[in-house]
Parts: sequence; structure tokens; C-alpha cells
Amino acid sequence: MPGCSSPPGPVPRSSYAEQKSSPAVGISFSEVRTMAMGQPVRLVLDASLLLGPSAIGDAAAEALRPGAEALLRRLRYSNLSVAISYVEGMSTNEPGFLEKVASSHSFGYIPLLAKSGDVSSNEPMLEWSRISSCFYVTSRVDKVLTSELRNHNWKVVSVGCECSIEVPGVLNVGRLQELLLTLATFIKREIGGSSVMVIGYVMKQSREDDFARRGAFPLYPSKDGLIFVPLSFDLPLSLQMQEVDMILHKITDEIVTIDPNCSTDFPEGISFSAGMSEVIRFVEEHPDFCIIDPFKNIYPLLDRLQIQKILVRLQELGTERKPKLRAPYSLKVDSFNDGELEKHLAEANLSFPLIVKPQVACGVADAHNMALVFQTEEFSNLSVPLPAVLQEYVDHGSKIFKFYVIGDKVFHAVRNSMPNASFLKSSSGEPLTFNSLKTLPVASKEQQMQARFQDSKSVDTDLVKEAAKFLKELLGLTIFGFDVVVQEGTGDHVIVDLNYLPSFKEVPDSEAVPAFWDAIRHTYESKRGKAQT
Repeated sequence: MPGCSSPPGPVPRSSYAEQKSSPAVGISFSEVRTMAMGQPVRLVLDASLLLGPSAIGDAAAEALRPGAEALLRRLRYSNLSVAISYVEGMSTNEPGFLEKVASSHSFGYIPLLAKSGDVSSNEPMLEWSRISSCFYVTSRVDKVLTSELRNHNWKVVSVGCECSIEVPGVLNVGRLQELLLTLATFIKREIGGSSVMVIGYVMKQSREDDFARRGAFPLYPSKDGLIFVPLSFDLPLSLQMQEVDMILHKITDEIVTIDPNCSTDFPEGISFSAGMSEVIRFVEEHPDFCIIDPFKNIYPLLDRLQIQKILVRLQELGTERKPKLRAPYSLKVDSFNDGELEKHLAEANLSFPLIVKPQVACGVADAHNMALVFQTEEFSNLSVPLPAVLQEYVDHGSKIFKFYVIGDKVFHAVRNSMPNASFLKSSSGEPLTFNSLKTLPVASKEQQMQARFQDSKSVDTDLVKEAAKFLKELLGLTIFGFDVVVQEGTGDHVIVDLNYLPSFKEVPDSEAVPAFWDAIRHTYESKRGKAQT
């Protein structure tokens, strides 16, 4: 198995694609090794792969088979040259439907004009095979077409049908979900061999789509020699791990429940999806397998009380200069009806207004339900989940500074934020409740003008970068983010939040994506080096 050390488990190291084939079907891997580094990859998807079985030959049917849309979505930003093809003889409606599908995903569209599927009449396809590594993927194997393609050095992959010795040169995979990893295996062998790494990733679709649209998840090797494929929970994990060099994950996307009574003792009390639980078990059983980042390093960021304890350690930087870099003053509470609450607030150096946050920081529906409280009476019937963290509300000129640590690089961006407390206080004596991801109150232009406006020059980036380096060593994380507000009056730089694997969408793709790839490659090589010593 690729990774940081010797192959885990009793299964011998072998290609995922090789396991789907046999000597009888004639796939020659010595052949695929001959392709030149940097050669483009072209992929043609036959209509039979994309249309449901009932749609084939049915003029009224216009529907993709289950899993086809996810495949097309991922291929759109794969850096492969992709086209959809159909063979003459399909129903009248199918070509038009497929042409729309191809156009919507920015793919090419290729009719195979001959009745047999003979490509000799399609000169561009023949030309591609002279300058590119070419793959044809189908669910209906046409012997004449397969033979013609093979004669022009195309690789033919069949999905979901058993191929016999009578159809030589065809690699069969059982399910559509296996195709991307199969292609990654071929491409790694053709483009770069051992210098190319396959990164298997696990995260929710919206996050994956965001990274993919920015070009961060190519199937064609990046400049750092990285190939990205999604791990499928519908396939045996052990087989996928034989072809994956490293796991990139957003483990918080796979949290099912968190017991708030255990939130101070993570990972106790956390339930994950069945697929993520299997990934966690695999990593526990194979501790030398490379992962970004170790689960144990991320658990503290699920708990706002643990985050606070981490941020308090910023005082270890020992700087006496101005501005001051610090954590916000805070207090944990298990009840809003504590008769000695005001005493505890004074002991914690807290005064109103206070922002009230659930102790559980992410992974559950109400983790971002918060409130701004201006007086003790407003704690009555407060809807913020308990246990909670009471935190000072820092007037910060309606600007927040988002810092992103990506490997050894630190980026930052400025974003509009909540206005100063005086603009938020209600005359009704009610607390201001909001969801920080959906209904966060952001200062209006008028409020920004009335406040002492903070701009990007007001933050001491050198000071914060020093903190970023300190937090990187303390957390042991490759990619993380934190938020900084600059307190009006004092100029204190207050770090109010920490999070793992943020989208860093405010950073230009031309800077963020190469840094992202460099960080992954560096972490892999560093961990592999440690495992070999």
C-alpha cells in the first residue's frame, strides 16, 4: 500500500485496476508506463455509461443513471479533456439530451458515425491517441469498436458488465463509483509513476464542490504531482486504501451527534457516520498511514472551551509590545440561572454585553446558535444550548480579519462583521439571537461610517503571523483558520475563533491552491520521512 511505511494488513500491494482485470483480458501495464510525463489525458464516456438501462432505446426517456451526475460533476473540474459519445442507432431524443448534458458540464460531444461504432470516420479521435493518453468508458462493449480503439492505443474500460476472453483488452469494473479511482490508478502509472500521489478525500458535497470549482481537486496530476479522488463509503475501504497515498478529510462533516455532557472530553460522546467510523478504525489500525490531519489534533477545535484554553496560551509568546495579542475573556456555564453568575463574571473579567455560544463548536445543527446579552435578566429563557461559553463582546469597527494557515503560508482577508454593541442593543430588553452561519447581524454602511472604521492596515500582520506559527506548532495542523478582531480604543488583537480546513475562499485561487498542494506534499514527505527513521 502507498503511504508512509510498509503495506498494512495481509493484502499484498496490487493495483486497484489490476484486481478488476486478469491476464486473460489482455491489459498490459508495461504499455501504460510508456506514456510521457505531462501528456494530456482524454476521456470519452459512452452514452450507455450515463443513461439508465430503461432509457437506452426509449425515445421518451431522458434520465441519467444513479451516480452519473456525481461522476460528471467531479470530472468537470478534473483537468481531463472529457467528451460524451453516442453510436449511430440511438433513439431520436437521446443524442439531444446527451448534448445538453455535455454542454452543461463544459464537455465535448462526439457522434460515432459508423453503424458499428467504427472510429475511422472520426479523425479527431484518431489524432488524440497520437498525442494523448486516451480512455473510452462504456457499459456496453462493442467488439468492433473496442478492437478499433485498441488498435489506436486507446484504453477501454467497461463498467457494470462482465467481459470475457472474447473481448480482449477491456478492463471491467463492477460499479460506477469505482471508475474515478480506476482512472486515477491508470493516470498515476502513465503520467508519473511513484512521483505522483493519490489523495483520497472525505467531505460533504458542498465543500467538495467549492474546492473542485477552484481547481484544487484535479484528477490529472497537479504541479506537485497530486491526484485527488473521493473516497466512496459504498465500496470496500480496504481496496481503496491500496491505491490512496494519503487521506484528506473534514471529519466534522461526518458527525452525526455529539453528547454535550461529554464535550469536554472529546472524542468521547461523538458519533460519526458509518463510513467515517470505518475510516477512523482504519487509521487506528494503521497508524503510519498518512492523513491530513490527525483526528486527535482536530478534536479540541470541536469544543469552544478547549479552543479558549488553546488561545489563552498565546500569552506564552511573551511579547510586551503594542498592540496586545490575546484570547477573549470567557466563562463556561452549565446553567443560565446560577444565582452567583454576576460574581463569576467579575472573577472572569467579564462585563456586559456578552456573546453566548454553545460549547460544542461544530458538527451539530445548533452549534452556531448564539446570542448577544446586555444584562443579567436577558439570560432568562435564553435559547442557546447548554453548556455554553460566555465571551466578551469586542467592539471592533464592524471588521473581522480572517487568517488562513496553509502549510507554511499565512494569508488573510478582511470581511464585514457585526457592528459595535451600541448599534445592537434593543430597547425591548430582549437578547439578540442569531445563527452565525445564516443570520449573523452585519453592520450597515451607515453603521460602518459612524463607527471608527477599521481597514486592513489596522491589523499588525507580523504580530498575527507570529501567532499563526505558534498555533501551528501547538495544534499540529497543516491547514486551519482563525479570526481576529481589533478592539476599538485599546487596539488589542483578539483571536475569537479557530477552525480546521476552512474554505479560504477569500484568498485568490492563484495563491491558495498552489499553497494547498504544497502543504499536502510537504506533510506527506515529512510524515513518510519520520516513518522511515
